[in-house]
Amino acid sequence: MKPFQIDPDIRKATTLPTSFYEDPSFFELSGEKIFASTWQYVADAGVLNEEANVYPFTLLPGLLDEPLLLSRDGNGDICGLSNVCTHRGKIIVEEPARIRQLTCGYHGRCFGLDGSFRRMPEFQQADNFPTEADDLSRINLAEWLGLYFVSLSPFADFDLITSPIRERIGWLALDTLEFVEEGSADYEVKAHWALYCDNYLEGFHVPFVHPALNEALDFGHYDYELFPYCNLQVGIAKEDEPCFDIPEGHPDSGRRIYAYYFWLFPNLMFNFYPWGLSLNIVEPLGPARTRVRFRTYAFRGQAHRRIVNRIDQTELEDEAVVESVQLGIRSRFYRQGRFSPTMEKCVHHFHQLVARFME
Repeated sequence: MKPFQIDPDIRKATTLPTSFYEDPSFFELSGEKIFASTWQYVADAGVLNEEANVYPFTLLPGLLDEPLLLSRDGNGDICGLSNVCTHRGKIIVEEPARIRQLTCGYHGRCFGLDGSFRRMPEFQQADNFPTEADDLSRINLAEWLGLYFVSLSPFADFDLITSPIRERIGWLALDTLEFVEEGSADYEVKAHWALYCDNYLEGFHVPFVHPALNEALDFGHYDYELFPYCNLQVGIAKEDEPCFDIPEGHPDSGRRIYAYYFWLFPNLMFNFYPWGLSLNIVEPLGPARTRVRFRTYAFRGQAHRRIVNRIDQTELEDEAVVESVQLGIRSRFYRQGRFSPTMEKCVHHFHQLVARFME
């Protein structure tokens, strides 16, 4: 029996049951069923630089807890690798560094920057050694927008699942995006990660939760579009509000678009504004704990314009309402709800994907 079933007809469908959000076993299962097979943001490309050609990190602490590293060799080739020695399991690289090879500090096993086994003391008499099992496992790695993404066991190619985003905003000066410290922050939300995504995936709540944002958006023309593994909310600007200068011939030419809100399954939000990109990464920490990382990237010379989009205020309002929902779903009187066929298409899309991956 499937753990969850979401009717493909939104007019008949009910939402995910509260057990998905509350049961710790489903939280643990989602790590392997959803997050181990999807693409996750790791870091900006700038972490590999003149000072450091290796960058260690833990993928999704609290859920996957997988020690990994990025490396760049002398030819400029970049790899994603396991950061666990194939001898006795010690972490190899503890902090970013500039090194010629990867050397385990426990017994001296050495690897190339591509993860290939190089040498090991006192193993001359070992039979059938070394083998491929002595190399570090390579991790699937993608670079886009000057950002690195990895997947432990990808269900699909990164370029394929992001193609709807690339095609829609390819006309923007994406190669000029620069990281902006102001507006980049982490928030811890006392709620399940999927509740945060549920909230993001509909503009239905905007008039009730975000008064300032509601003043900027033409709510009557808010639009939704679905793709296989991502979806899009199109915010339309009211008169006198900032909007994109869209070139002729583009499908959105003539529309006063305030923002493109793209969501990539399961937990990445790419919010494109006329001034740049606000990347939101939703990281599960526990059944009722989530870290939301906001990373701001402005088109060169446009950083000063981000204040008009009220992002900081909107985040605090979202945090409050999601935490309220986390308390509410614990009620013995609530099990699951229904979808608005016009305003919750993206939430329905998300729940269908969750149900499919959790099978």
